[in-house]
Amino acid sequence: MSTDTTAASAGTVPAGAGPDSAGPDRAQYGLAAVVALLGAYTIYDATTLAVGFADPVGPRVFPYIIGTVMIGLGALLAVATARGDRPAAEDGEDVDLTTPADWPTVLKLIAVFVVNIVLVDVLGWAVTGAILFAGCTWALGSRTLIKDVLIGIVLSVGSWYAFYVGLNIPLTPGILDGIL
Repeated sequence: MSTDTTAASAGTVPAGAGPDSAGPDRAQYGLAAVVALLGAYTIYDATTLAVGFADPVGPRVFPYIIGTVMIGLGALLAVATARGDRPAAEDGEDVDLTTPADWPTVLKLIAVFVVNIVLVDVLGWAVTGAILFAGCTWALGSRTLIKDVLIGIVLSVGSWYAFYVGLNIPLTPGILDGIL
C-alpha cells in the first residue's frame, strides 16, 4: 500500500493533491494588495493633516503607524501566499452553501434600517434605536416583543447618554427633547 493510499484512507489529503493546490490563490493576493493600498492611502492621508505648532506628537503619528502596519501585513500575506500557505477551511461553520438566501429576512432588515434612517431626526435616537433593536430581533425570528423593546430602550438610551455625556457628541433627542 502506497503512502498516497494510506493518507487517503486516513481522511487526509497529501500535500499538493487537493483541489486547492491548483495554482496561486489570487484572492489572497488581491486581499494583500487591498490591505497594502489602504495602508499606503492612510499614510498619504496623514500627510494632509494640519499639525498644530505646540503639539509634540501631532495627529499624524497614529495614522503613520497604522498605515505602516497595514503595508507590512499586506506584504506578509503576499509572502505567505507565494510560499503556498492557504487558509484552513472553517470546521466549526455550519452553513449549507446550497441553501438560497432568506430574502424575506433580508428585506425586513432593510425595511427596519430605512425606517430608522427616516425617523431618527423626527423621533430621536433614543426612540428609533429601540425600534431598530426590536425590529431587527423581530426580523431575525424573535417573538418576545416586550422584552426586545425593553432591551432596545435600555440600549438606545444608554448609548444616547454615552455619546452625549461620555463623548460630548450630541445625538438628536427628537421627541424626548427636554426629557433626556
